[in-house]
Amino acid sequence: MATTKLGFIVQRTPYKSENTKLALTHAISSQSVEVYLNDGDLVTADIAFVGDGVLNCLKNQKAMEKYGLTSTESHIKNCLLLDLNVMVCKEDLDKFGLSENDIVMDAEEFGADMTVKVVPFSEITKMMEDVNHLLFF
Repeated sequence: MATTKLGFIVQRTPYKSENTKLALTHAISSQSVEVYLNDGDLVTADIAFVGDGVLNCLKNQKAMEKYGLTSTESHIKNCLLLDLNVMVCKEDLDKFGLSENDIVMDAEEFGADMTVKVVPFSEITKMMEDVNHLLFF
């Protein structure tokens, strides 16, 4: 039984770029590989929002209404629905004057049990050290 751990670090703003959605889509799709794995093998994905990337987590995005696009907010909620570990850097939230009330914290309406974790950067650093593959977006 082997577990391959993937880490996705989102550090760019959500504006004028598809980086965040690429990170979230890759993390979500990593959970569909079980058909290619040996029995007992797993792939896990952790996603961390750091620096300007924490702005991706703002709630009440209106992307579908205004642009006809799926919002980053709904992608984050789909990650929670799949029980992926989603972390947001506490120090960077503080830097922007944001709190847990300002960001997506759960996906209860989707039936998800997982919640976003607001953590110190030291915990994100530990996650980066523990993964097999680390991708920056």
